Amino acid sequence: MKPYEDFVNNMLNAVRSGQGKDPAAATALIHETLRKAGLMPGAQDAATTGAPFVDLKGMPDWLRRAGAPEGAATAPAGDWRARFEALRKGAMARPAPAAMPDAPGRFLEGSFGNAAGTRRYRLYVPARPAEGPRPLVVMLHGCTQNAADFAAGTAMHRQAEEQGCLVLYPDQERSANSSNCWNWFDAAHQRRDAGEASILADMTREVAREHGADMGRIFVTGLSAGGAMAAVLGAAYPDVYAAVGVHSGLPAGAARDLMSGLHAMKGSGHVRPATLDRRVPLIVFHGDQDAVVHPSNGEALYRQFTGAGQDAALREIEERGTDGKGRGHTRTTAHDGAGRLVAEHWVVHGAGHAWAGGDPAGSYTDAGGPDASAEMLRFFLATRAD
Repeated sequence: MKPYEDFVNNMLNAVRSGQGKDPAAATALIHETLRKAGLMPGAQDAATTGAPFVDLKGMPDWLRRAGAPEGAATAPAGDWRARFEALRKGAMARPAPAAMPDAPGRFLEGSFGNAAGTRRYRLYVPARPAEGPRPLVVMLHGCTQNAADFAAGTAMHRQAEEQGCLVLYPDQERSANSSNCWNWFDAAHQRRDAGEASILADMTREVAREHGADMGRIFVTGLSAGGAMAAVLGAAYPDVYAAVGVHSGLPAGAARDLMSGLHAMKGSGHVRPATLDRRVPLIVFHGDQDAVVHPSNGEALYRQFTGAGQDAALREIEERGTDGKGRGHTRTTAHDGAGRLVAEHWVVHGAGHAWAGGDPAGSYTDAGGPDASAEMLRFFLATRAD
């Protein structure tokens, strides 16, 4: 059983056993466990409290490459208490954030704030002179990642250089989430003009204005929690984002609080995802062996953004392929009644919770499979807001 599944099942079993005896204790257990897992917004950093950090995703590539530290490897994968203890002793402390990757263009640093808060960002500006307003791609990292790590792993700046695009990498703050997760699961951050959704959308618009971006070609994508937040932005701000990409993420509105977020990640969500007021083009990538965010979430996202099964005019085509590196994929494309491409759903066979075709310089990447960065940018540039 995967570490994430062990964690969730142990927690849910503990809660069930405690509810009949002491509901207050059960509630406290939920909150404490989720706080340690990085799902409790505003939780204190474990480094300052001495509290253990729970790795919902299993050992990331950057740590595996460095070698498992003493004590971590001896903790049984299914024994989450032993894993807590190993983490508490500092056996799996994360190294300092990496510098931004080398690139022909420039990485500019900045920050943006509104009434909901302030976030820092890195902006990639291609070296190639602009021939007109540039497209802008917003990249949202996953939990435990940051802008530099995500840029290194996705290498979107390389694609951007070739296509003349700006790339915006916002950074989550540890004061907002102890594991650097975007708070996609919290209803307070899912609405227009509220919470992190408003910070990111307003940041996008300000950067686009300052750097002369093409306001009709602004796109957003992300991985895991970042992918879930990208879906939120697409649903809440269809006037800002011309298309959305989600890698290993969840539908907009799949959760309303901490517990429903865990259920949604496991593929047993009890919250019905939001209904979109306006169709926004969407490209989805998901590994069919993802043990962190269940692959059913990719299908749910595709149907949420296309209305598949409800729109009789929608035409779907399914095709299989391989990248020649041992990873096959199934791609479903959807066209509307006018023949316009409105969505693509890529299922990468044998892949886990990692960016397909990614660079091992970043965490949560899989060099096998189709190049998600290239395919997403190709999809984005074929669309334009009305």
